[in-house]
Amino acid sequence: MDSKPKKRGAMENGDTGEDSVLATLIGNGDDLGPLVRHAFEMGRPEALVHQLKHILKKKEAEIEELCKAHYEEFILAVDELRGVLVDAEELKSDLSSDNFKLQDVGSALLVKLEELLESFSIKKNVAEAISMSKICIEVLELCVKCNTHLSEGQIFLALKTVDLIDTNYLQNIPVNAIKIMIGKNIPIIKAHIEKKVTADFNEWLLHIRSSAKDIGQTAIGHAASARQRDEEMLERQRKAEELNVSGLGDVLYSLDFEEVDEDSVLKFDLTPLYRASHIHSCLGIQEQFRRYYYKNRLLQLNSDLQISSPQPFVESYQTYLAQIAGYFIVENRVLRTSGGLLSADQVETMWETTVAKVVSVLEEQFSHMDSATHLLLVKDYIALLGVTLRQYGYEVSSILEVLDNSRDKYHELLFEECRQQISNVLSNDSYNKMVMKKDSDYENNVLAFHLQTSDVMPAFPYTAPFSSMVPDCCRIVRSFIKSSVDYLSFGVNSNFYDAARKYLDKLLIDVLNEVVVTTVQSDGIAVSQAMQIAENIPFLERSCDFFLQHAAHLCGIPVRSVERPQASLTAKAVFKTSRHAAYLAVVNLVNSKLDEFLALTENINWTAEEISENNSEYMNEVVFCLDTVFSTALQLLPLDALYTVGCGALEHISNSIVAAFLSDSVKRFNANAVMVINQDLQKLESFADERFHSTGLSEVYKEGSFRSSLIEARQLINLLSSSQPENFADLVIWEKSYNALDRKKVASIVEKFKDSADGIFGSLSTRNTKTSSRKKSMDMLKKRLKDFN
Repeated sequence: MDSKPKKRGAMENGDTGEDSVLATLIGNGDDLGPLVRHAFEMGRPEALVHQLKHILKKKEAEIEELCKAHYEEFILAVDELRGVLVDAEELKSDLSSDNFKLQDVGSALLVKLEELLESFSIKKNVAEAISMSKICIEVLELCVKCNTHLSEGQIFLALKTVDLIDTNYLQNIPVNAIKIMIGKNIPIIKAHIEKKVTADFNEWLLHIRSSAKDIGQTAIGHAASARQRDEEMLERQRKAEELNVSGLGDVLYSLDFEEVDEDSVLKFDLTPLYRASHIHSCLGIQEQFRRYYYKNRLLQLNSDLQISSPQPFVESYQTYLAQIAGYFIVENRVLRTSGGLLSADQVETMWETTVAKVVSVLEEQFSHMDSATHLLLVKDYIALLGVTLRQYGYEVSSILEVLDNSRDKYHELLFEECRQQISNVLSNDSYNKMVMKKDSDYENNVLAFHLQTSDVMPAFPYTAPFSSMVPDCCRIVRSFIKSSVDYLSFGVNSNFYDAARKYLDKLLIDVLNEVVVTTVQSDGIAVSQAMQIAENIPFLERSCDFFLQHAAHLCGIPVRSVERPQASLTAKAVFKTSRHAAYLAVVNLVNSKLDEFLALTENINWTAEEISENNSEYMNEVVFCLDTVFSTALQLLPLDALYTVGCGALEHISNSIVAAFLSDSVKRFNANAVMVINQDLQKLESFADERFHSTGLSEVYKEGSFRSSLIEARQLINLLSSSQPENFADLVIWEKSYNALDRKKVASIVEKFKDSADGIFGSLSTRNTKTSSRKKSMDMLKKRLKDFN
């Protein structure tokens, strides 16, 4: 019960916890706003006001107690405060006076200060304006300079100026209008520069294409000069080796090598290309330019590879090939010097395309060519093209293989040309032995082809054993060798001697030998001409060694290597065979001539009643013809050939006599006809014996004779003239006296034999015992031959 009044007294005195907290907050000077807000939110603002009033009363009581405790000090403080107030009034008066004076004096200064501040502001603005003006002036000067460079065509300087403006000035331009204007024009200027550079580059493309032919021709010309120097050096080397081999002393030789800088020799300007590439690089479109360059150069190449000229290829091939060479020489230098404008793969692609097209063009053009000279000219230029482009690292073997693949066609054309030339030589030859009046003629026609039979220079005028056909044909063959080696050289294969030898052998066998043999076997040739041709053939055979040595010399092969017997040409053996064929052709011509006089079936009266004491007229003509033949042959042919011709002619006469007896037009014949033929045969035998001895053949062929060639006709006449013809059936007598006769032929002949004349009284006038016995013997022979058959 006591606690309740006590608690109420505390609340009445204001000593609640909330009053203490509120007093602390007020004493600390804290913000009472949150407390007030809380009281209103709680709906108890009256309690808060009550607490505030209580705290106010409490504070007033504390102040009152404090004043009561310290009123004396407070009175003293108030007195001191009043003294301070007086001093403050005085100070205030002084300050007011000083302020008035200061304001009076500082008003002018203030005006000046304001003026000074304004001047400082103007100065700052002027400085900023000057700075801005300088920047603008620099930018505008650069713009003017850029325009000047553009007008003067100094594209690179103009581009550098634009880049300088864009990089260092554009963002710092203080004047916004100028900045916008310049920023707007920079892309326009760059586009103009690109267009200008592209236009200049396009002009360079046209120029470099038009210059490619001259570049290629110059480079190929240098290759030709270098090849000429190499050939001269090799020629000196071969001569030196031959002198050393022959023991004439040691000869020193050296190779003069002159290193030539192709870039300094082939002068063409790539500056526009470098400029365009660099400017496009500065513009940031280098890859675009690379594609543009490659595309346009590829279009130019495709155009260059087309043959659109109406001229024949033989007239335009140099321009065509030089254009290609010049193109790739330019591309090689671009690849090496342009800093990646072209890649090696791109160049290789272009080259492969070119090789395929060139090979196709050459194969087609070669197939249409009908002149070896034209083919050789094109081949030589292609070989030089290969040498030229190989120096720049291009692979040319595929192009050179076309030349090797066409060499058979070239030599076929060359064979035809040589065939025509040789045919003309033979048709224009007089077939008289050459007469040389001076040593130069001898050197040009004999020594030049190793045709001499003696190392001693003959006396002039000198009559050669051959006609002009021989040296003329040798010149044609020598020219063929030169043309053949020219084609075979500088190709894919460096060892071309075997091919040259093969084609030489083919020319000598299939062309020269064939034309000669065809000519000597032709119908329109005279006997003397055929004899001279036959005598010319051994000299053609002799010249084969010279031809082989000449081919080896041109091929760079040591001559000693072809002097071995196993290295000789097959044509030598062919000419030897053709010589015998020519002799047989002479024999056939003589026989044809004799046939004009040997019409025995017409010239002999096979049933004559009387025997003429004189030889038949036809036999006189035959002997005269033989005499002419032997005289001509003695002048033109060696003795062995004379013997062959003589034996062949006499054997032909013998065969003609036998054939006359066998002829169907001769139904029968009598002894008088046999006696006439016997007289003719005796005259012929006498002529043969005389000629065999007078020509000197008897000393060479001691066991032979011309008479032996008439053996068949002689044995037949002997049989028909025999008193006992039945002995023919005796093998011993046949082997001894009639071994040249054929029993079947004899059987046919004796069936036609009638041992009486055809006169009315012939049977009476010729009838005697001898005739009767011979007739019986003949009948017996006929019977035995029938039994034998």
